[in-house]
Amino acid sequence: MTVKDVPTQPIAGQKPGTSGLRKKVEVFQSPHYIENFVQAVFDAVPELRGGTLVVGGDGRFFNDVAIQRILKIAAANGVAKAVVGQNGLLSTPAASAVIRDLGATGGLILSASHNPGGPEGDFGIKYNISNGGPAPERITDAIYARTRTIDRYRMLSSPDVDLARIGTLELGDMAVEIIDPVSTYRTLMAELFDFEAIRALFRSGFTMRFDAMHAVTGPYAKAILEDELGAPAGTVVNAVPKPDFGGHHPDPNLVHAKDLFDLLMREDGPDFGAASDGDGDRNLIIGKGQFVTPSDSLAILAANAHLAPGYAAGIKGVARSMPTSQAADRVAEALGVGAYETPTGWKFFGNLLDAGMATLCGEESAGTGSDHVREKDGLWAVLLWLNVLAVKRQSVREIVHDHWQRFGRNYYSRHDYEEVDAERAQTLMEGLRARLATLPGLEVGPRRIAKADDFAYQDPVDGSVAEHQGLRVLFQDGARIVFRLSGTGTVGATLRVYIERFEPDPAQQHLETQAALADLIDAANHLAGIHEHTGKAQPDVIT
Repeated sequence: MTVKDVPTQPIAGQKPGTSGLRKKVEVFQSPHYIENFVQAVFDAVPELRGGTLVVGGDGRFFNDVAIQRILKIAAANGVAKAVVGQNGLLSTPAASAVIRDLGATGGLILSASHNPGGPEGDFGIKYNISNGGPAPERITDAIYARTRTIDRYRMLSSPDVDLARIGTLELGDMAVEIIDPVSTYRTLMAELFDFEAIRALFRSGFTMRFDAMHAVTGPYAKAILEDELGAPAGTVVNAVPKPDFGGHHPDPNLVHAKDLFDLLMREDGPDFGAASDGDGDRNLIIGKGQFVTPSDSLAILAANAHLAPGYAAGIKGVARSMPTSQAADRVAEALGVGAYETPTGWKFFGNLLDAGMATLCGEESAGTGSDHVREKDGLWAVLLWLNVLAVKRQSVREIVHDHWQRFGRNYYSRHDYEEVDAERAQTLMEGLRARLATLPGLEVGPRRIAKADDFAYQDPVDGSVAEHQGLRVLFQDGARIVFRLSGTGTVGATLRVYIERFEPDPAQQHLETQAALADLIDAANHLAGIHEHTGKAQPDVIT
């Protein structure tokens, strides 16, 4: 085996975003593309030399090819040990757990999260640091800077590694350990939750359906829900990860998991339904006859976390992304703990978790997690719900409605306009941004605007500042509208519009969500000219 220095040159479009580097598969397949980025990681993070690197992904198309190239580049750059999930699989939260458990230097996670897979689909890669969380901007900026000047990458000339066989082998001077991708994660979950109480819940006749969406969570859900907790065989469906996710979109929302939603709305449906996404970091929660919004789920879990052994001493604080509804803030206030509003992107929660200021975190985009790892965690959220259900012995619907009666209801919805021409989307946002100062005092329908701004965040731990994180229109009665362009897609731009109002009166908490928000939905279109700029009469996805 020999190490080769392969001449290369900078390639445009290698700037990692908040979720890493995401492009179409064909882009990653182009000459030197993934090699350049991986070498840039090793150049920007010199402590990887002599260190331990965790590698794994969600099994999407190109995952196996990318891992082989990463291992050969890692060996050529002096990494002492690489730890890889069997068959190249590691869910994103499991990768975070393994990094933390081993005290690894960092990890390379291969995923495009909830985006579609297959040869025509998407691929992604990101670097996570030693705390198990996404790299902060100082590191992603250094990686990007290196991609703009790179002139060579180092690669070991060697046969591919057998990723199917658990055990340790040598790749040049680097040890490669192939591990059971589920083991560390399952052990951690058993420490956090009352597995015996959940077993008793299933023994009582409680039924559920978990849709793994042919994504990476399938093996984890089968091992924990069915094998460990005694849920009947067949509880987990679409459990085998596939490179194209079975031809479906692995996004656990009411559009792409409609079959699950329809099943839970039936009188003869199961008691509980859940799903997770491509890389296992998002979740969908549905009870019989009751969809739980991600924002409400965060608030309800915060209010009930103490029922699980891992959180029996109470939580230290709750953090949410700015567009997420303010429901969790009301829980934090009642518990007397901190409530933090951050920009979108899980890395912004990392400092709060490391500093012991927050225990639970969540984003409205179906991401929920805690300080057990430094990523959002779909199956963790499902298990915490099961622990709460096992203790309270109420239905999901009863728990949700009791929560609204105690804390009030935040009517909340997100409208997604997908694959919008990027230039037109930017024009919409810039036009609205230019008018923000003129909006306070303006009456829009029955409401008056109190404040309008471009959200900026100063990290309470390290003082760093993140600006231009979303345009907010805040009304005098506490209602609000938020406009953001999402960076998670690979085609065009996605305009996300978040609409929210608070309802304290239990008699008014049972309205249909879109009807309850109708005047604010009209106001959003009026203020931003959404239909004119996007060319769309309706959102592509409403959640």
